[in-house]
Amino acid sequence: MSHIKADPAVRSLLDRMPDDVQDSFTEDQLAHLKVAIGARQWGKHTVDCRGVIKFFKYRYYFVVLAGRNRRELSEKEKKIAAVSQAITVSLFSFIVISIFLLVVYLVKSALGIDIFSNYSFGVWSWFKELFES
Repeated sequence: MSHIKADPAVRSLLDRMPDDVQDSFTEDQLAHLKVAIGARQWGKHTVDCRGVIKFFKYRYYFVVLAGRNRRELSEKEKKIAAVSQAITVSLFSFIVISIFLLVVYLVKSALGIDIFSNYSFGVWSWFKELFES
């Protein structure tokens, strides 16, 4: 079997044809077919949501794809991914810690524990006002 016929995209296309039609393609024709269908090879994704929305006389399509990245990343892409991951983890940690501290502060205030006498952040009074009618 030739190299181009072993390609998964070309093989998938040829497997849907009768044997005599498969054998009629030249290497050059198969290479051009591969280029033509190459942009359509999405593979399998964990999330693959496609649809059409009609808006007056126009129709718009949408595609949402998500899944594990199987591509080889360049050095620049690896650096961007590392920075993005660090920012995401930092923001998530900041939000979780802030919520935790707020809850601890509200519990402390509800129990009447006063760490700094004659000083308040005003969070407890604000929180009480939310629930008073």
